[in-house]
Amino acid sequence: MTRERIARVAAIAGAAVGAAALVLQLILLAEVIRGQGGSLLSAVWRFLGFFTLLTNIAAVSVLAHAVLRTGSRRGLGGPRVELAVATAIAMVGIIYSLALRELWSPEGWQKIADIILHDAMPVIFVLYFLTQGHASLRWRDAAYALVMPAAYCAYALARGATDGWYAYPFLDPTRLSAAALAGNAAGLTLVFLACALLLVGLAKLLRSR
Repeated sequence: MTRERIARVAAIAGAAVGAAALVLQLILLAEVIRGQGGSLLSAVWRFLGFFTLLTNIAAVSVLAHAVLRTGSRRGLGGPRVELAVATAIAMVGIIYSLALRELWSPEGWQKIADIILHDAMPVIFVLYFLTQGHASLRWRDAAYALVMPAAYCAYALARGATDGWYAYPFLDPTRLSAAALAGNAAGLTLVFLACALLLVGLAKLLRSR
């Protein structure tokens, strides 16, 4: 298969499978929230509190844009946007596997959603990103990949301060000291930057070949 064919297949598969998994996850979460006496609106609010789900929404949006506007390098098809989303979705898979996977044991439909959102989508999107070449990317563009995690940290802390719920234990100020919280944020920033630099390097290597 040519690089363009691989990119097309990855975009179509990722957009379709990712969107289906997001809908499935919302339905499953709504059932849990309803069992706790909450409403659909409460379920949506909780759904939008997870970096994993927000990042998958971004990934599906970029892939859908690639399907509908093949070859576009503006907006969602911009190299820096795709780099930022590729970094974020890769980190979703990495952080989940290293720090969060052991915290629960999903079964049935929840396990299917879990595998797609945390395992399949990172692989599909990174594969799509690497097929793009992105000749305009420079090493300094890795800094753009820090926008999503920085924005999420601010968002997560702000919404947690209003409703007392935090999606991730490593960003929970009710469990951690200010120093520990700052250390976690700094560590995540460095890891995101390293991942972005790696993706830029791989893109350069594949482009040269």
